[in-house]
Amino acid sequence: MGFDTSHAVHFTRRINHIGVPSDQWVKGARVVAGYPGEHSSFVSDEVLEERTKEIREAGVEIVDSPEALIGSVDAVMLEFQDGSQHLQQAKPFIEARIPIFIDKPFACSLRDAKEIARLAEENGVPVFSSSSLRYALEVQNLKSRRDIGGILGVDAYSPGPTHPKNPGLFNYGIHAVEVLYALMGPGCRSVRCIHDERWDKVIGVWNDGRIGTVRAMRMGVHGYGFTAFYEKGIFPCSIDTRYIYRELLKRVIEMFNTKVPPINIWETIEIVAFIEAALRSAEKNGSELTIQL
Repeated sequence: MGFDTSHAVHFTRRINHIGVPSDQWVKGARVVAGYPGEHSSFVSDEVLEERTKEIREAGVEIVDSPEALIGSVDAVMLEFQDGSQHLQQAKPFIEARIPIFIDKPFACSLRDAKEIARLAEENGVPVFSSSSLRYALEVQNLKSRRDIGGILGVDAYSPGPTHPKNPGLFNYGIHAVEVLYALMGPGCRSVRCIHDERWDKVIGVWNDGRIGTVRAMRMGVHGYGFTAFYEKGIFPCSIDTRYIYRELLKRVIEMFNTKVPPINIWETIEIVAFIEAALRSAEKNGSELTIQL
């Protein structure tokens, strides 16, 4: 649901095994129906039409309304880019007890994020949201190691273009935030954000005193990566993005089949709170703000 992100095309091709190499295929599901949406402030009508054509050619039925999906699908991927609308868009599917993946950003306010979680719990529906960067092979390989001790801190970075509908890090800097949380885990107690038109630098202090940072870049060379500080080593990593969609989709489809989300929804809620606090800190000239869930 929602074709105003290129993810709609990329995900469909990988799930339906069309137009991508076999090493990008993801098994266990099939995209059978899609609702493109109408006008979007993120892309032109021409782009929406082209993506609709590509998705139709991948064997997907195009429907005229989101409601038309209910009763004809086993699960939903919510792909509209405007995070402020995700609560409203997800609610009918959660109430219909349809498992749902909500693409980043999960929501653009802590209030909306907690309401989605409440609805999911009330209806017994699995809900999952994540940036694909969380499942980058470099992140997962480092997390799987048992010879480097505990994680002491992380400096993560990603491009950080903004959009009025998704303020601050909600639009794109969320990729670096997801990498940060994938490695550090939840438990951030305070945030401060040094804001400039060219970048944002966010400093988070965890409950146990560990420090994690995010650099969202809007000038210079763009890339994704991190430096992770462990008890027995320091690991600078540049992320190869070739397989991030495949790795995310593996978790999405596993959740659709098992009804068990791969991460606790409260970690996703904390990520929203982290970004919201960073946005408020930037407005207050970098003041340190406590995260309150």
